[in-house]
Amino acid sequence: MRTRLALIATVALLLGAAGCAGDSSPRYDADTPPKAIGQGTQEGAAPATTAAPADTSCNPRASLRPSGSLPQPGRMPAGTLMADIQKRGRLILGTSQDTLLFSSRNPFSGKVEGFDVDMGRLIADAIFGDPDKLQIMVIGYDQRVNSVLQGKVDVVADTMTANCARWKDVNFSSIYYEAGQKVLVSKDSAAKSIADLGGKKICSAAGSTSYDNIGKVKSNPPPVAVSRASFGDCLVAFQQNEVDAISTDDTILAGMAAQDPYAKVVGDRYTEEPYGMALSKDHPEFTQFVNAVLEKARKDGTWKKTYEKWLGRFGPAPQPPAAQYR
Repeated sequence: MRTRLALIATVALLLGAAGCAGDSSPRYDADTPPKAIGQGTQEGAAPATTAAPADTSCNPRASLRPSGSLPQPGRMPAGTLMADIQKRGRLILGTSQDTLLFSSRNPFSGKVEGFDVDMGRLIADAIFGDPDKLQIMVIGYDQRVNSVLQGKVDVVADTMTANCARWKDVNFSSIYYEAGQKVLVSKDSAAKSIADLGGKKICSAAGSTSYDNIGKVKSNPPPVAVSRASFGDCLVAFQQNEVDAISTDDTILAGMAAQDPYAKVVGDRYTEEPYGMALSKDHPEFTQFVNAVLEKARKDGTWKKTYEKWLGRFGPAPQPPAAQYR
């Protein structure tokens, strides 16, 4: 049964999944050919005991304050990145295609859709007056920052935690979703939280903050962190009994549990994962523009409708995260 479920998960979650997940790849350098970025990442397992301390040098939730009201769609101010995007005729959104409910490929329509994609559609609508003027570029988790630095995408919306380390490379929008890390185990597991999984193999995407956080779990013996190329690959490994559990954001785990009747999500959130959209530091006016779009969505009910559309099965929509500005 688990083998059959793994095949289903492979079709539903991993269509075209590429690259190594996470965000710890070497940063883009002008002398580094794009094809070399991300090479050398290996799958494997290691005792989760060497996690670096978190960078607390900033308030990662505080973004750039919008400047004035939003311009009319189709009338972007000259000299701005928004004007360049308008001239190009489409907004380029970097995201994944294997994160159910946030950005996953619909097996019937072939389109990538979800909460994160709809955040991108809001920006396209604000620039063009047409949310469909959106080009989706599927990127590996380890290329979320690099794709912005290389100018391959205009914005990344991909269940991406805003943190101080990443703020050094990219700007983040104001927070549009609050998540937190939990753990997924089999239905017959006695574990009540990740702390009960000492010595067990716990899978997460290589280089992700989720993978790093496994190393901060206090248990004796410590859990064994296992990396895979994507969270979809972790689900397959779990279904094939190669790992004992998966740990990442509760939103991602909810999508996995919805696909596997033999899995459950346990415990309270043991981290805070504020999602922001990653943007280029070279264009602060675009960050301000995106924040104005998000502010409008909070006030006019669009954020709530988007939540209900994708996540309403988990209960009533909460209040959207309040914007914080520097």
